Amino acid sequence: MTRAKRQMQEDLKLVDMIIELVDARVPVSGRNPDIQEMGKGRGRLIILNKADLADEDRTKAWIAYYRRMGMQVLAVDARQKAELKRIRPLAEEACREKRERDAKRGIRNRTIRAMVCGIPNVGKSTFINSLAGRSMAKTGDKPGVTRGKQWIHLSGGLDLMDTPGILWPKFDDPEAGEKLAMIGSISSDVYEGEELAWKLIGFLRMSYPGALADRYHIEETPDLADADLLTGIAEKRGFVVKGGGVSTERAARVLFDEFRSGKLGRFTLDRLPEET
Repeated sequence: MTRAKRQMQEDLKLVDMIIELVDARVPVSGRNPDIQEMGKGRGRLIILNKADLADEDRTKAWIAYYRRMGMQVLAVDARQKAELKRIRPLAEEACREKRERDAKRGIRNRTIRAMVCGIPNVGKSTFINSLAGRSMAKTGDKPGVTRGKQWIHLSGGLDLMDTPGILWPKFDDPEAGEKLAMIGSISSDVYEGEELAWKLIGFLRMSYPGALADRYHIEETPDLADADLLTGIAEKRGFVVKGGGVSTERAARVLFDEFRSGKLGRFTLDRLPEET
């Protein structure tokens, strides 16, 4: 990660702007503060990707929040090419001041060069391939698929530099790390599966009551602990182990799989600053 960050700092000299992909389910926790710092002085466009998995109303609120901060922002499902048609005009707007300076120097219609960056497993390669209309970047459902920078030349005067996903060396807020593990941006080996599942269950009970009951046909009564609900999921799914009892470890894996795939519903883990 340190090497990737150092390389990005060097590569920034080659681009006009940064397109930062952020998982729409974690619009704050999923932003690397190093990228924010490195991007100063350059055009910025925030893409809230995987918006099809996030709470639609919360995504609209986050878009309004970032626009109040003066940022260009767009929510998309990068697999849907039609949703990406606004990228070029937003990139133009993000680089407007620089383009005006270039025009005064007699430089017009120059290709916009943009660095595409974000934390691991946010969908950068899928985003680039959808924009290009063909497979130009490697994709995968695990962090760390992209290993080095790649230049992708698109029609319409837009060149993209793909970069490896980078995390920051430490989390100032431990909850941010837990949220990234919940959506799969951090390897599941980093956190204890069942304990993290309890925390996800606790979040869903508080912020999206009824979601677990609807999916797993279990009761969400206040007297039940989060661990009890995970046991209930294991029982409903028939995850029986030899000697009696049920496998809550298997239930935790299913819970995360269904949360990450959207089978459980559409959720946003981060709250707006005024709600905290």
